[in-house]
Amino acid sequence: MSEPESPSESESELIDVSDPAIIAKYEPYLRMLARTNARKAYQAKVGASDMVQQVMMQAVQGLGGFRGGTEAEFRGWLRQILAHHLCHLDRDMHRDKRDVRREQSMEQKLAQSSLRLEGLLAGDSPTPSQNVMIGEHILKLSDAVERLPVAQAEAIRLHYLEGMKLSEVAELMDKTTGAIAGLMHRGMKTLREQLG
Repeated sequence: MSEPESPSESESELIDVSDPAIIAKYEPYLRMLARTNARKAYQAKVGASDMVQQVMMQAVQGLGGFRGGTEAEFRGWLRQILAHHLCHLDRDMHRDKRDVRREQSMEQKLAQSSLRLEGLLAGDSPTPSQNVMIGEHILKLSDAVERLPVAQAEAIRLHYLEGMKLSEVAELMDKTTGAIAGLMHRGMKTLREQLG
């Protein structure tokens, strides 16, 4: 069973997983995490959408194995499946042996990205009722980021989800820090408008 992502999240709402169609709601969330954490070298060969489709199929097939009860635990369970899939993909592309440490590291990276996403929504110190709303809003935010122009979405993912400094994002995207700041400002403005 997945652990809650933070102590206060243990109070998040219960989730009904009796209908496998619930997994489709998490597609934008998983796609954002895949784009953020998959190696760039194989993202060109296997798109984030393809990765997420595989993860969702595995989740549907393994839904009976989910032992949690809350929405936060369900997101954690989906992240574990994504982490295993990314590590298997990495192994297949590099013909390496299975490395449990790499899988654990990937799970930690995905959890950190998810926590950063929640922090973006929650502000300084969320209340228990805000924690319940965070689960709902994570899905909306993930979908909204996916609909941003590519450069804005990438800048926001790199800065807010990977925790990169503005200068690092600028270097990676081959732009000035001013251009990145502008992309992030416009992207965040759009997200605030879309999310109310």
